[in-house]
Amino acid sequence: MQPMSAAEIRERFQRFFEERGHTRVPSAPILASDDPTLLFVNSGMAPFKRVLTGEEKRDYVRAVDSQLCLRVAGKHNDFEEVGRTPRHQTLFEMLGNWSFGDYFKREAIHWHWQLLTEEFAIDADRLAATVYTDDNEAYAVWSDEIGLPADRIVRWGNISTGDEKNFWRMGDTGPCGPCSEIHYDRGAHLSEGPECIPDHSEHCPRWLEVGNLVFMQFDRAADGSLTPLPMQSVDTGTGLERLASVIQDVDSNYRTDLFVPIIDRLAQFIGHDPGTVASERFSYQVVADHSRAMTFLLAEGVKPSNEGPGYVLRRIVRRAVRHGRLLGIRGPFLRETSAVVIDLMGDAFPHVAERREDILDAIGAEEEKFARTLEAGSARVDELVAAGEAISGADAFRLHDTFGFPIDLTVEIAAERGVAVDRAGFDAAMAEQRDRSRGAKRVGFTMNAEIAAMRSEFIGYPNETSADDLRVLAVVPGAVVLDRTPFYAEGGGQIGDRGELIGVNGRLRVEDAQRAGDAIVHLGNLTGSLAVGDAVRAEVDERRRWGAARNHTGTHLLHRALRDMLGE
Repeated sequence: MQPMSAAEIRERFQRFFEERGHTRVPSAPILASDDPTLLFVNSGMAPFKRVLTGEEKRDYVRAVDSQLCLRVAGKHNDFEEVGRTPRHQTLFEMLGNWSFGDYFKREAIHWHWQLLTEEFAIDADRLAATVYTDDNEAYAVWSDEIGLPADRIVRWGNISTGDEKNFWRMGDTGPCGPCSEIHYDRGAHLSEGPECIPDHSEHCPRWLEVGNLVFMQFDRAADGSLTPLPMQSVDTGTGLERLASVIQDVDSNYRTDLFVPIIDRLAQFIGHDPGTVASERFSYQVVADHSRAMTFLLAEGVKPSNEGPGYVLRRIVRRAVRHGRLLGIRGPFLRETSAVVIDLMGDAFPHVAERREDILDAIGAEEEKFARTLEAGSARVDELVAAGEAISGADAFRLHDTFGFPIDLTVEIAAERGVAVDRAGFDAAMAEQRDRSRGAKRVGFTMNAEIAAMRSEFIGYPNETSADDLRVLAVVPGAVVLDRTPFYAEGGGQIGDRGELIGVNGRLRVEDAQRAGDAIVHLGNLTGSLAVGDAVRAEVDERRRWGAARNHTGTHLLHRALRDMLGE
């Protein structure tokens, strides 16, 4: 087996199937705009779903592609595993070949065997296959035609008892069928006991799944009964990153040439030697993975925001920034790693190269935005961790609302210290904020898009209640927005601050502070005049703030005591 680049593997895979009558299909956008059930394309099958169900006809019956996929939410969510294991990424490429009512099991198995053992020269003695328990047809192809020994063919799965291993379905009803997986043996020295068999490869380092062949041949009814489909199809998936790790003879996807240049550039930027890189492998791998994901999301026009795809992008960028801080970086650095991603992937995905400067500028802006609050937010997390066994949902919400900490970042930091986070309480506080944002007028003020597009930096932690030389960004009837403010905006169960904004020509008696997007809006009655660009002094009513904080804390202590006495 001769090592080859991931780019060559991608090309040779697709060319192999083109030579066998397949049409090369470009990767669909990661944003799943045509599928209301998905936020992002999370599998190679997703762009072909309507073809596989017969709802859409295309001018080919055989296809081959390299589909970009993103797994960061929902059932297929690898976000928490990224960087911790050698096999998980948020962004990955799924190489696939497809038959829509054309060839079936025999051809699919033979071609994949030929691809792996001849085209890529993988040692046949290190490959094993799995089949669904009752799929005698696939078993016979592997045993009688390929010649795979019986001890390297594993039968697994029984849908009648709820074990759906080696059986794939699109949903509770509809097209489904048995699977046959191909696994690579990394060596008996990695075995972890008798349960370390090919079908347990996700939990055993000895075996690595390098292909999954899905044979869609049944229609599943609501009662679970199966009837043959009029059109049998083949859906295969081979992760490029995993296949590259086998062909390049490395023990981790992150040691392939898809990631090494990113990690090397980061180490060069920081000044780390190989020993330090090895000891900080987790953070290096998080940054490398997230740099790929953010680059491709931005290439598709996604912008950082507080909802939808934009919020996923923001989570990815901010987690990468935080891991950069763990590596000792204090300034911006993600432009460096993203530029390497563009260099690596731009030939295969030209839209990334075409938007190079837009991507790098957007990453720099979001990184700078988060950096302004990261240190203060991290200090606040330290305080919360030191204070007890768990971070309340309200406190987690304030970290999100005030410092821009995505909930999964708070959870990750807390878990590193052995502290839990009340996710349900956080979700409730988020829902409360959304309800307020949908609400109408407060103190004569109605939120509008122009105000919501602004950004106010909160400078009121740990205990700041006054500040000078704050600049007015907007003045509307009953409300003022500043570039920076010590006023806490209502959220997470705690009321907004009151106080005063004092300028040369006017004064706003602040009755409340509310969020409008990233802006903090000071609501109240203005005497005199304030104008955009004016410098003002802010004074928070300290007695009211600390009273509100004590009441809020007391409420949580009471709830905790009640839970201790009465249970959840």
